[in-house]
Amino acid sequence: MSADNQMPEGRVQDADDGNWVDTRAPSMMRPYLRLSRADRPIGTWLLLLPCWWGLALAVAADPAGGTVYDLWIAVACAMGAFLMRGAGCTWNDITDREIDASVARTRSRPLPSGQISVKAAMIWLVAQALISFAILLSFKSAAIWLGVLALLPVAVYPFAKRFTWWPQVFLGIAFNWGALLAWAAHQGNLTLAPILLYLAGIAWTLFYDTIYAHQDREDDALIGVKSTARLFGEKSALWLWGFLILSTVCAAAAIGITLTGLPLILGLCGVMGFAAHMIWQMQRLDIHDVERCLLLFRSNRDAGLIFALFLAIAAWL
Repeated sequence: MSADNQMPEGRVQDADDGNWVDTRAPSMMRPYLRLSRADRPIGTWLLLLPCWWGLALAVAADPAGGTVYDLWIAVACAMGAFLMRGAGCTWNDITDREIDASVARTRSRPLPSGQISVKAAMIWLVAQALISFAILLSFKSAAIWLGVLALLPVAVYPFAKRFTWWPQVFLGIAFNWGALLAWAAHQGNLTLAPILLYLAGIAWTLFYDTIYAHQDREDDALIGVKSTARLFGEKSALWLWGFLILSTVCAAAAIGITLTGLPLILGLCGVMGFAAHMIWQMQRLDIHDVERCLLLFRSNRDAGLIFALFLAIAAWL
């Protein structure tokens, strides 16, 4: 094998090919950035997109429209999503380091592979969390309190796979919190609309993370780790259709009770595009094809972006 085709030292097995961490980041920072999943940006997108949904819907619902401050909220959510996803993944890998060492796909991660110590990982975790908190302080008080409260599901999620067959629910609770937080950052309160949007996101997480979990189903069975992929087994497609429908209905309801006129039409078009992408995934799903599952999981960035784009246009009007 030529030097050009060799795997970068320390590269995580399921990292994106040619990612910036393995190719351009300083070598001393690579284990930390890998710990934060910076080499696998899909998780940051999946954390960010519900934030943008909530913000765009809040602006679209506001008769006064948006302001320059809303642009800051959008940017701050992007920075916060990167940092808090990194902090959450760091915490997840600290708690799961022994499990990760037993799973083929995860044993190359920085902690089980020995690239970084637990002490260094904890310091990195605190640094990311403190920067995130500093950004959070620029929001309205309701959003700040929601941001603090979000730490609870983030802390619990890594342990969920040990006591429930539904750890994806806990992931959904944590990953879609931004729909509530970003709405509150603009509106200063919560109503039924962001709650419905939040429920749509949780159902969406159950959809995409069940697909993702099918990559590890055999290893998880050997070491006793629970997941919806193991719970549903060969009936997964039926459950996934249910999550698809639930997510679509909740998203449409959030739009329907909030918007009128052209923004309503645009919002519902976004929901239709979001649902159409998930239907496209279902038509290509093969739960026994690990590479296909990873590909479809990653494609959910586009599903969420379709919805976000239509909501952003509705907010612009």
